[in-house]
Amino acid sequence: MSERSTTGRWAPSPTGDLHLGNLRTALLAWLFARSAGGRFLWRFEDLDSAVRPQYYESQLRDVAALGLDWDSEPIRQRDRIELYRDAISDLRGRGLTYECFCTRREIAEAAAAPHGPSPEGAYPGTCRQLTRGERELRRRDGRPPALRLRVDATDSGHAELTVTDSQLGSYTGIVDDCVLQRGDDTPAYNLAVVVDDAAQGISQVVRGDDLLPSTPRQVHLAELLGVEPPSYAHVPLVLGPQGQRLAKRDGAVTLSDRRALGETPLDVTNLLLASLGLKPATSTQDLAAIAAVFDPAALPSQPWVCTPPTPPT
Repeated sequence: MSERSTTGRWAPSPTGDLHLGNLRTALLAWLFARSAGGRFLWRFEDLDSAVRPQYYESQLRDVAALGLDWDSEPIRQRDRIELYRDAISDLRGRGLTYECFCTRREIAEAAAAPHGPSPEGAYPGTCRQLTRGERELRRRDGRPPALRLRVDATDSGHAELTVTDSQLGSYTGIVDDCVLQRGDDTPAYNLAVVVDDAAQGISQVVRGDDLLPSTPRQVHLAELLGVEPPSYAHVPLVLGPQGQRLAKRDGAVTLSDRRALGETPLDVTNLLLASLGLKPATSTQDLAAIAAVFDPAALPSQPWVCTPPTPPT
């Protein structure tokens, strides 16, 4: 990869209030970028039907309250549909796509079949070899097709690709015939994120390690589209008291919850800094000094188990 100045990003979905796990990852993404003297951008990944308008502002407000800042106005994926359509047209014109009529249930059943043709999580290539007549028959049944990437692999429709993560090292994962456009014509996540990272000049992606398996797919797509993929740093998630992924059912896990308990945004910032083994801040203005000495190599490698207090009834 060629030398590039650092540009990091934070890309939440505005489907609800950010919880402590989300805020901790935002803080880490900011620290990675600022410690390298880089830019930090905000992108709303809002192609999901569960998006609610009020959460655009509430998420911006909560992250700013913790002392984080960003460069330039946040962008919204819903305003960039034509960029994704152009990328899909490029791949389609090169014969790298095909229509898929499978339902989620059919895909799950194929993956669960004894001696199934694909590893867990990979699309089994069911619609890869459909004839024109078979596709027309499915259309008459009323199934709107999704559009999938045709991976240069076996007829099973998957291959493997090894990527290097700055925190986790070498990772080999599946590159399958992932969805590029859903049946309702909405561009899919893996395609949109690659197009956006390239268009914004993102050179560094810091995100939760639950997204690591999607990285080989995204790197492969970047290569097909002729853009340079960013570097990746996948960080441990925040877990709830029972060891499961943190969720709002776990108690006071949002900034507004903590404020209701009498905590300040600085208290929450320091809670997150402590979970990362970093010194506390006396004000949110101290974050720049903390970023100046931030060392990603010293970060904890295990998830943080958060036991939030329960709000008063």
